[in-house]
Amino acid sequence: MWKAEVNRRNYYSRLDKFLRRNLDEVPLSAIYKFIRRGKVYVNGRRVRDGSYKLEEGDAVEIRYVDLENFKRRKNNTLEPQKMEIDILYEDDHIMVLNKPAGIALHPGKNIHVATLIEGLMYYGNEKGFDPHLVHRLDLNTSGALIVAKDKFVARRLTEMFKKREIRKEYLALVRGYLDKGRGIVDIPLDGQDALTEYEVLSRWREVSYLRVRIKTGRKHQIRRHFSMIGHHVVGDNKYGEKAFNRKFKKEYGLKRQFLHCSSIELNHPVDGRKLKVSAPLLEDLEKVLEKLKVGR
Repeated sequence: MWKAEVNRRNYYSRLDKFLRRNLDEVPLSAIYKFIRRGKVYVNGRRVRDGSYKLEEGDAVEIRYVDLENFKRRKNNTLEPQKMEIDILYEDDHIMVLNKPAGIALHPGKNIHVATLIEGLMYYGNEKGFDPHLVHRLDLNTSGALIVAKDKFVARRLTEMFKKREIRKEYLALVRGYLDKGRGIVDIPLDGQDALTEYEVLSRWREVSYLRVRIKTGRKHQIRRHFSMIGHHVVGDNKYGEKAFNRKFKKEYGLKRQFLHCSSIELNHPVDGRKLKVSAPLLEDLEKVLEKLKVGR
């Protein structure tokens, strides 16, 4: 049996995040399996919800499991890896990166190459801080990503995301013509409210180029919402139309979904000053826009 008490130094409000941070040798997939199968207890009560809210002083246990059997094999452990990191902003407490597409944030199933957290660990070792990822971008989504430099700042940023105090803006290319101007998609996702605002920037032939802002943070919200209204994100094979994506890739060279977090805006978690960091569109997406503009 594994047991830990929630305290100021290890605190994370969500149960799943608490376990992820305190069991870094155990694969993420195994942690969620423990939760789903009722192996996790809080203050003696079984909890099957990863979003369960913890308080300082809570006792968290994993029962009826030998964690040694679930620890990552040596070649899958988190190890600092030298990596080129595009830093957009940095101070003593946070940093904002321009995340490239095709790199995972954490190790996981079928991830056999260095991940972003391992690159950040290497950089943190050189600069003297411990990096913490407080939100996510999908594997094939690029753009602005905040990193906390200690657990206390990570906790504050997590709370800010929960309260919707951090504003993220995206650039997306979607299939079909959307009326010029602005629009809102407010279709619930997974039984929860979800609100996506967009502004049409340009239109070419079969696609529309949008500025998008999400008011909620549901999983794959932008991709799911635009698919639901018949305008899937170009290059998205999970929620979109593969035949259209193959045709577009052949014509314009797009090898991933056209979705980029172009800016992130917040009040600094330590000193409160207003901060807005913009992330330039990456070269592969810029080339697609150039080809669209010349009518290829």
